[in-house]
Amino acid sequence: MPLYALICTDKPGALPTRLANREAHLAYIKATGAVLQAGPFLDGAGQMAGSLLILDLPDLAAAQAWAAGDPYAKAGLFSAVRLEAWKKVIG
Repeated sequence: MPLYALICTDKPGALPTRLANREAHLAYIKATGAVLQAGPFLDGAGQMAGSLLILDLPDLAAAQAWAAGDPYAKAGLFSAVRLEAWKKVIG
């Protein structure tokens, strides 16, 4: 069964939106139990500017539903979102 990589790019100037919703985002991750690995992308100044999450869910539809339910997505944080089936080989 593949995993799913959720790759998100924040809208320009959206750091305040990210910070305002961070606690809810982290609580969602913990409550759902679907995230194997996660962390923010950083811009040139070292500020959070996007997200990479590896989801362990049964299919693409479940991954899409998870992504839509993320408080960051609900807050309109992202300018672009990709979901890709991903096979773990190393690590």
